[in-house]
Amino acid sequence: MKKVFLLTICTTTFSLPFLSAKVVAEEHGFIEDSKLTITAKNYYYDNNNRENYTGQAREWGQGFILDYKSGFTQGTVGVGIDAIGMFGFRLDGGGRSNKAHVNRTPGTMFPLESNGKAVNDFGSFGIAPKVRFSKTVAQYGTLMPNLPVVIANNGRLLPQTYEGGMVTSNELDNFTFVGGKLEHAKGRASTNNESLSVDGARKGVASNKFYFGGVDYRATKDLTLQYYYANLKDFYTQNFLGLKHNLSLPAGKLSTDLRYFYNDSDGKNASVSGRSDGYLIKGYKNKGEVDNQTWSALFTYSLKGHSLTAGYQSLSGKSNFPFLNQGTAWSGAGGATAYLWTDSQIGKFLSAGERTWITSYAYDFKEIGLPGLTASVKYLKGSQVRKANGDRTREWERDFKLAYQIQSGLFKNLEFAWMNASFRSGAANNLDENRIITTYTYVFDKF
Repeated sequence: MKKVFLLTICTTTFSLPFLSAKVVAEEHGFIEDSKLTITAKNYYYDNNNRENYTGQAREWGQGFILDYKSGFTQGTVGVGIDAIGMFGFRLDGGGRSNKAHVNRTPGTMFPLESNGKAVNDFGSFGIAPKVRFSKTVAQYGTLMPNLPVVIANNGRLLPQTYEGGMVTSNELDNFTFVGGKLEHAKGRASTNNESLSVDGARKGVASNKFYFGGVDYRATKDLTLQYYYANLKDFYTQNFLGLKHNLSLPAGKLSTDLRYFYNDSDGKNASVSGRSDGYLIKGYKNKGEVDNQTWSALFTYSLKGHSLTAGYQSLSGKSNFPFLNQGTAWSGAGGATAYLWTDSQIGKFLSAGERTWITSYAYDFKEIGLPGLTASVKYLKGSQVRKANGDRTREWERDFKLAYQIQSGLFKNLEFAWMNASFRSGAANNLDENRIITTYTYVFDKF
C-alpha cells in the first residue's frame, strides 16, 4: 500500500460496507447499514498573485479523511452516529520569496504558526450522534451541509466543517424539509472552531447563531422548487427561491436553473452603533449595512457528450452578497462558498451592483471511444464593479479543467485532474492559478 501512495500521489477512497447478519435479526440495522470511507488526498496548489509578490502561494500536501456513517438501531426510534477524522501533513509549503513557508496568505492549504510559518501537520476529529423517527432524522455535532444558504467548502486539502444541529424530514411524498442551527465553523486550513461572520466584518466580531430552514418540492420528475430562509444573528437575513427543470428535446436535453436571493440587515448590522462596533459587510456607499438582491438564470443544452451553458447574474442594492464565513480567523472570504453560479475557482463575482455573463462548454470523450476523459472550460465577465473611488470597472475569469479516470485493470478508478484559471480585475489583484489533484478509489466488497 505504501508503494501505491508514492507512485500515485493521490486521493484514495476505501468504501467498506459492514456485513454482520448475526448482530441483528432484521435486514437493516446499526451495523448492516454502516459505511466507512477512508480517503487519502494529495493536492498541489499554485497561486500566482501578479500584483502582490508576498501574497503568492505554492503548496503541496497529503491529507487523510476517515468518514464513518452508521445505520440506525431497530425500533420505532433508531439511533446512530457519524464520525469524521481528518489529518494533513505538508510536503511543500514554501512561497516564492526564498523564505520558505513565510509571508503566505492564510486560508490556502495549511494553518500558520505565530511566526508565519506553515505547520508540519494538522488534524481534527468530530462526531454527530443522530436519531431517526419514521422518515425524520435529527443530528447534532460536526456537519457538512450542502444547502442554498450554507455550503461546506471542500476546495483544498481537508474540507471545511460546521458545528451545530440539523433536522431533515421526508415525511411527505416529494417534499424534503430541512432546518437547524449552526454555531461554529472549522476552516479548510484550520484546527480551530471559529464563530461565524461575513466578509468585511471587523476581525473578532462574529456570531454563533446561524438559523436556517427550507423545503425542496419535487413537483414532477423534471421540476424541483425550493425555498430557504437563513439568519446570521446581528448580521443578515436571507430568503431564497429556486427552480430546477429538465426538458427532453427531440435531440438532447435543456436544463434550467433559476435562483433569487433577498438579503437584508439584522440586529447590530441594522444599527449605526452596531456597525461602528464592527458588524459590517463590504459594499458601495452602504456604510457596512447588508442591502442586496441577487438573481441568476442558467441554461445548459446537452447532446452526445457535449454540454453548452449560458447564464446571467445580477446584483442590486448597496452591499455585496452575504454568505456564511469564519469571522475570527481572518476578515477575507477565503475558505467559504457562496451558492452562486459565479463562485468559481478564483473569483466570486458578488460585488454590489455587479452584472455577470457566464458561458461554459464541457465534453465527455467517451462518445469518441475514450471513456473516463473529460474536459471543460468556463468564462465569466463581470461589469459595473465599483472601485473604492466610485468608478465602475470590470473583471473576468477563465477556468479550465482536464480530468481522466482509468476505467479498468489494477488501477481502476485512478483519476488525474488539472485545474487552471486566470482572473483579471480592475478592483482586485490579478491572479493565475494551477491545481493538480490525483484520485485513486478502491472499493472492498467485504470487510
